[in-house]
Amino acid sequence: MPLLLTLDRVHVVAGVQVVLDEVSLGVSTGDRVGIVGRNGSGKSTLLRVLAGTQVPDEGRTARAGGVDGITVALLHQGDTADPTATVREVVVGTMAEHTWAGDPRIRDIVEGLLGGVGADGVGGFDREVGSLSGGERRRVNLAAALVADPDLLLLDEPTNHLDVEGVAWLAAYLQRRRADSATITVTHDRWFLDATSTSTWEVADGAVSPFEGGYAAYVLAKAERDRLAAVTAARRDNLLRKELAWLRRGAPARTSKPQFRLDAAAALIADEPAPRDDVALVRFAVTRLGKDVLDLESAVVVLGDQRILDDVTWRLAPGERVGVVGVNGAGKSTLVKALLGQVPLTSGRRRQGKTVVTAYLSQDVRELVPLEGLRVIEAVTAVRAVTRLGDKEVTASQLATRLGFTGSRQQTRVGDLSGGERRRLQLLRLLMAEPNVIVLDEPTNDLDIETLTSLEDILDGWAGTLVVISHDRYLIERVTDHQVALLPRGSGRPGGVVRDLPGGIDEYLALRARLEAAESARRAGDEPAGRADPAGPSAAEVREARKELARIERRLAALEVAESRAHDEMAANPTDHSRMTNLHLQVLEIQRERAELEDAWLAAADAVG
Repeated sequence: MPLLLTLDRVHVVAGVQVVLDEVSLGVSTGDRVGIVGRNGSGKSTLLRVLAGTQVPDEGRTARAGGVDGITVALLHQGDTADPTATVREVVVGTMAEHTWAGDPRIRDIVEGLLGGVGADGVGGFDREVGSLSGGERRRVNLAAALVADPDLLLLDEPTNHLDVEGVAWLAAYLQRRRADSATITVTHDRWFLDATSTSTWEVADGAVSPFEGGYAAYVLAKAERDRLAAVTAARRDNLLRKELAWLRRGAPARTSKPQFRLDAAAALIADEPAPRDDVALVRFAVTRLGKDVLDLESAVVVLGDQRILDDVTWRLAPGERVGVVGVNGAGKSTLVKALLGQVPLTSGRRRQGKTVVTAYLSQDVRELVPLEGLRVIEAVTAVRAVTRLGDKEVTASQLATRLGFTGSRQQTRVGDLSGGERRRLQLLRLLMAEPNVIVLDEPTNDLDIETLTSLEDILDGWAGTLVVISHDRYLIERVTDHQVALLPRGSGRPGGVVRDLPGGIDEYLALRARLEAAESARRAGDEPAGRADPAGPSAAEVREARKELARIERRLAALEVAESRAHDEMAANPTDHSRMTNLHLQVLEIQRERAELEDAWLAAADAVG
């Protein structure tokens, strides 16, 4: 394919640190490159050099056709838009409305990224950028870069502030960009990397190493490279092999996991156990938590004049690992704070087990403000010097090292830490407190892939109930066993309800698409106001559906108990082959019936609204 841009022996120094060391590479038409690397490794610097906004200290860059030969657009991590400009001016410039509105590509961008920003209640295209929230401004800047449709599109963490739907939309858009262009993306979102990248560049120690394929292929190639280089087992045997085992096996909901050199992958992980021993962890969690954990029953939360939660019933089980998804502003943080007792219920009931000890990782980690004069290791040992992860005892220093605070970094003052380091530190403190229920609110913010992999490894060995709110689809599928969504009640009622997602994130995206289609039809006058479904059920049908839901939920609970007993019997009779065979057949039948019931539950839930 024709080259768009090349770097020749590019050398960049920042202070005394060599950021890029004689890097040579090329970008061709059709390339979709994902850039990975630790925070501070030089990923953003590389993008600026490619964009021409940073001149290297040595070496040169060359564009096809000379300086003005190709068009380039760079989305920075920071906010670069003029705060006094309107959304319209930033996104479409002076383009006449009939021109951009008549272009299907631009309309798709405006709808896909700015549906909320362009709504009447927010002020539409004529609102000043400075009056928008940080997330809304980020979407405006991203939309402007996409509308420009450059030959070379450079994106620095484009999924920041995007919810699951926004990330899925952006991935689909980049996949269908014109064939004579190229896209280079810095991101820690591994699902997004797999969905969009045809190749991956790893930036480390001043070098840029290319790998074919997305994140899954990158992990495999890196593990294979380390194996061939005969690196010590301590360096290669743990996280890479564990991550590769996860990618090879995949989560039940992750039906579209990438296919990549399966034979080679199977050979590398032939003796690698599953990332988590779920049965052992749940059994241990039950002993720590007892039968009751946290329950919301008919919970309603009204803040000011806004109804956030509407008649929510949600029960957490000991050892349950659940991911929470929903659009930005749906009330996910309010939901978990109500579950933890941090937000009072307007009506309804909250119950907490007697032995429950909770920990909550907030988005802003303000809990560290009083500790800014302490060193990292002091802030951790102030909680506890030694803790247990699964059946192993680890010291504060060992756990800090696993989350990236190595050597002298443990002596850094808390006030001098970056945003990502502050989140890591607060998570360390939470783990050292030995809670048996952990709630993580957007834990991936500002964390690089290597740190995320270490975090997942730690959570794999932690026995307790885990709730994760995140737009990072990979993390959600990796560390949780099932997902729920906070969705609007529908039928004209304000507030959200919790809905199980047996089909995982794919089911959530399909549900959201149906809700959006119904809302669009209502706005177009094809459907009565206040009705979420054009063919809404009658009151009698709703009553029958509620009875069916209750019946199904009772049967599902009974199946869960039966499966748990079967697994306990299998663990108690490992040498009785006849008994093991019968128990295995019982488990398969339970799983078959559960799948049928979950489908019936979805149908009944649709009727209820």
